[in-house]
Amino acid sequence: MSQVIAIGPYSDTDAAALARDFDARRLPDLAAIATLPEDQRRDVVAVAFMGHDPFGGAVMDLLPGLKAITNFGVGYDAIDVAAATARGIRVTNTPNVLNDDVADLAVAMWIAQARDFEPAMQNARSGDWGRGVRLPLARKASGRRVGILGMGRIGREIADRLAAFKTEIHYQSRSRKDTPAGWTYHADPVELARAVDDLIVAVVGGPETEGFVSAGVIGALGPDGVIVNIARGSVIDEEALIAALQSGAIRGAALDVFRGEPQVDPRLLAAPNLLALPHIGSATVETRAAMGQLQRANLRAILDGRAPETPVN
Repeated sequence: MSQVIAIGPYSDTDAAALARDFDARRLPDLAAIATLPEDQRRDVVAVAFMGHDPFGGAVMDLLPGLKAITNFGVGYDAIDVAAATARGIRVTNTPNVLNDDVADLAVAMWIAQARDFEPAMQNARSGDWGRGVRLPLARKASGRRVGILGMGRIGREIADRLAAFKTEIHYQSRSRKDTPAGWTYHADPVELARAVDDLIVAVVGGPETEGFVSAGVIGALGPDGVIVNIARGSVIDEEALIAALQSGAIRGAALDVFRGEPQVDPRLLAAPNLLALPHIGSATVETRAAMGQLQRANLRAILDGRAPETPVN
């Protein structure tokens, strides 16, 4: 009997929908696949996947009948797409439906870092404000020169929002994009960082962008620079970032993603000039519901022999 398995921390609503529509069997993680009897593994034709653990060829080989891996999320760097393609396995993701939320958060983090929201909230909550403890002046956000590293769907949404803040928009991408007059293209990330005050990272994750925000990029920003990352933790050279935050080589950073998350380097968390969030870019009721619906639509299409809505390979 053909079988679908669902792996990851699905919400009760999405888990119920996967069970209702596909009679999906829940597994806590990829490691649990190896515990299934061979005959049950042989019957698995599709995996609904939610998570960041590496989904490589060795895991795929445990499921010889696997035809599809439908990913919950736009980022699919945890899945070895080349290994899947070589085995005739379709991979899908859930892009577009989360663009607004991630772009909204990027801009919110940029403002919160500039205006020192975290110490200001602590000042109010602790009673220090009432006791006359004054905060240092924060920095103005509007009118700064902002670089977008990665002018894809989310990068463009971020840039469109920032334009309303009277910012000067610069960007780096694989190629020039069709953008409004006045937006400046840079072919090199170091060149981009040198031209702007703040850098917002929106490139895709994976081996090709590992450490893309290098020590050279971080250093080029200068001591008034701020880095915002809503992409993947792997994109930034974290050692270089830690050194820059500690030394004052840049003014600060706002990160929603980290290397090795949810475990975060304690040196980062100790930095007073870091605003840290626990990877909540798409974490709204509306967007998570849309992501679940798109994942299930892709799964249904593949099982019915149709092309999925958002294929990766």
